[in-house]
Amino acid sequence: MRVGVTAVLTDRSMSAPAFALAAEERGYHSVYLPEHTHLPLSEAEPPALVGGVGLEEYRRSVDPFVALAAAAAVTRRISLGTGVCLVAQHDPIVLAKTVASLDRLSAGRVVLGVGYGWNRQEAADHGLDFSLRRDVAREKLLCMQTMWDSEQPEFHGRHVELPPCYSWPKPVQRPRVRTLVGAGAGPRTFAAVAELADGWMPIGGAGVAGAMVELRRTVFDAGRDPSDVDVVVFGSVPDVGKLRHYREIGVNEVVLRIVSGPERDMLSALDGLAGYVTDH
Repeated sequence: MRVGVTAVLTDRSMSAPAFALAAEERGYHSVYLPEHTHLPLSEAEPPALVGGVGLEEYRRSVDPFVALAAAAAVTRRISLGTGVCLVAQHDPIVLAKTVASLDRLSAGRVVLGVGYGWNRQEAADHGLDFSLRRDVAREKLLCMQTMWDSEQPEFHGRHVELPPCYSWPKPVQRPRVRTLVGAGAGPRTFAAVAELADGWMPIGGAGVAGAMVELRRTVFDAGRDPSDVDVVVFGSVPDVGKLRHYREIGVNEVVLRIVSGPERDMLSALDGLAGYVTDH
């Protein structure tokens, strides 16, 4: 079972290149960075604060793609992921090029973790109808995947319209950049995994064991091999028993949560968790 790390990096925390390089040097498989473009004042108390993540981190988080590009320049092995990218809030043409360019520059190390978002005002500021965010995200992902894999891509949907075009570069990974759906267990999430993605990214890991059967059934019913779909438990606070349980139920990767802060504190946290890398 692979072990990675995630943190909400800010302009006041350890830098993304330093964090990723330190994680690579300690043997971690991956580093994931989250996305929030801004924090509306009307969401002064966000309803989805994760343990160890404060308001300052939501207000000050760095752009994940710029940060991961900087990390790619100083690392050679570690996977570089978003946890998660709010695809519905992006222009899919621009995002497809951004992700493909990062995959090229990193020699195929990108993992596109995608989610739907919880902040209604943030979505509204991007012109997104919150009730449609899953449908919009689906079409944007399908459009992006077509742009990555086709010489003359085009896409025609309800929310996205792209006439035939040229779009380069193509990512190293084909037919698409490795994609994980970060959302709670349920029929809609598993249908999205089966149609669009290479894995499921449950946040925190609660209830994963009970959901694995439904996930695999949904993937099989979609005509895919369930063994080709990973389960990546995201933002876990580890202990030996928990990680042993994840490994036994077939989890492929666990991403451990590091509290954002000064470099010395984050290095200490990476050191403190590094034992889980060699144990699993």
